[in-house]
Amino acid sequence: MVESGRVLAAWSGGEDAALWTLDERRIGILTVDFITPVVDDPYTWGQVAAANSISDVFAMGGKPIVALNVVGFPTKALSLDVLKRILEGGFERTRSAGAFLVGGHSVQDDEPKYGLVVYGEVDRDKIWRTVGGRPGDKLVLTKPIGTGIAVTAIKADMIEREETSTEAIRWMTTLNSLPLDMPDALHSAVHAGTDVTGFGLAGHILDMLSGGAVDCRLCLNDVPILPGVMELADMGLVPEGAYRNRAAYEEQVDIGGNFSRSALDMLFDAQTSGGLLLAVAPEKAGEFIVFAREHGFSHAAVIGTLAEGTGRICVI
Repeated sequence: MVESGRVLAAWSGGEDAALWTLDERRIGILTVDFITPVVDDPYTWGQVAAANSISDVFAMGGKPIVALNVVGFPTKALSLDVLKRILEGGFERTRSAGAFLVGGHSVQDDEPKYGLVVYGEVDRDKIWRTVGGRPGDKLVLTKPIGTGIAVTAIKADMIEREETSTEAIRWMTTLNSLPLDMPDALHSAVHAGTDVTGFGLAGHILDMLSGGAVDCRLCLNDVPILPGVMELADMGLVPEGAYRNRAAYEEQVDIGGNFSRSALDMLFDAQTSGGLLLAVAPEKAGEFIVFAREHGFSHAAVIGTLAEGTGRICVI
């Protein structure tokens, strides 16, 4: 990497995207993400993958501007009509986010993969960094947890409640576009932010605590959960990623209550296109929840509080 005074964040900084100075007012945001199929329908998968990729721009408070497709596709095993539907789904979500999809690159692959390179911008005084939460801030989550478990059950054809798959797909395709409509007073009340994806809720909270000056008191019963996923976890339908996350992060998590194994699985379940996770000034947290729910995030909730500490999670 070429070091420069213009580069604000790159792969060594723990941020959701690369950041660099464009001018005195604007910051450029550049990110890339792609995933393997999480649902059978190619159009829906395209929507999920695109929403997942664009989310990193929103997680930094920014506006997506332009995107490129990233495709791996087994042309000998699947029809090009399938690829067309994937790309149509990605196009629909990209345009809904207010960005342009202007091409991309594809390679032959044994397993389908799809995502986007996304470029966006944010005003310097509106940027959200992963670290920056303050003691007393309320931790807000905008989408329910449980997509990793739900996708595992969908792939195994073991969904017992249709509502589980319907809600999982609804939230995975929902754009984290709150920054586009957020009034300045609320935008500036967000002191730090990220989105919840493959490292699970615990992993992404710990990212926000990685400065080591604050802890998170997490109210597990306040975390919104997709319908039916607790029952699926009871059945053992927990993805491998959740076990990896538990092994990686559980030493930094103190359990202060009597919770079932399945309830604690929700901390580590690897998410796809999860919600925004934001440290919000306490005096603005209630207003923020109202705003989020009015803009379609009906499960938005305060799930914890930041306090002075050493970078640990206390589950209560």
